[in-house]
Amino acid sequence: MTEQRKKWFALYTKPRWEKKIDGALLKKGIASWCPLQKVERQWSDRKKVIEEPLFKSYVFVQIDDAERTKVLMTDGVLNFVYYLGKPAVIRDEEVATIKKYLAEKDASISVLSEQGFMDEMKIKVNYGVFMGNEGTVIRGGKKKVFVKLQSLGQVMVVEFPAEYLSVV
Repeated sequence: MTEQRKKWFALYTKPRWEKKIDGALLKKGIASWCPLQKVERQWSDRKKVIEEPLFKSYVFVQIDDAERTKVLMTDGVLNFVYYLGKPAVIRDEEVATIKKYLAEKDASISVLSEQGFMDEMKIKVNYGVFMGNEGTVIRGGKKKVFVKLQSLGQVMVVEFPAEYLSVV
């Protein structure tokens, strides 16, 4: 019997739960990775450099099929990221490239949702009641985005936190 090779998968997480989930998975003995980058934040009285997740609401795990249920039973994990009806496999080279880049001094990657969503942009909802639906931004922003969702021949305008959305 051949040993099944572990593959990288991406998980959807509750917003702002990335670090907690990464720690919980590591405690369970599951290879987990939450890519972090150093970002300078301004408070009213000071500036501080903090580590925040590179990808909002995502954590990566390296598992085999037998560990999938164990991962999904972790508090804060919503689901695997799916592609063509199956959990999307992330290539080892892609993970290695991101790790290598983040190891560089002053590495900084901008993820679109941090920049804000612009009007008429096509998006997908990744969390909540409307998870999996696609729509069009009618009023963009950094924190809240108004999206037109067409469902059952009706048009609904729904307000979403920006971290719930990704570009299609």
